[in-house]
Amino acid sequence: MSKTYYDPSDLRKFGKITEWSEELGNKFFEYYGKVFEEGALTAREKSLIALAVAHTEQCPYCIDAYTKDGLQRGVTKEEMMEAIHVGAAIKSGATLVHGVQMMNKVNKLDG
Repeated sequence: MSKTYYDPSDLRKFGKITEWSEELGNKFFEYYGKVFEEGALTAREKSLIALAVAHTEQCPYCIDAYTKDGLQRGVTKEEMMEAIHVGAAIKSGATLVHGVQMMNKVNKLDG
């Protein structure tokens, strides 16, 4: 397979972001860790949300990480795909609803 810009092995380097900004990197990882702790949502539910967001944000590293995480938490491939479709529906709906801005502008310019 040909080499691409995205290198899956780079995901393992994520923790090294603290090297160039230790304080901010540590604050991020502290926050990130807190977000994924069990709370009103289970870790399994948070993993599914993260997987859907990873797809809408088109982050291949996140897709890899949360696919693996979800599988380890017992998330089925059907649940993963459904979550991705939810994300896609929200993303496309958000795009389309902004069409109202365009319609308002056209109506203002025509009027």
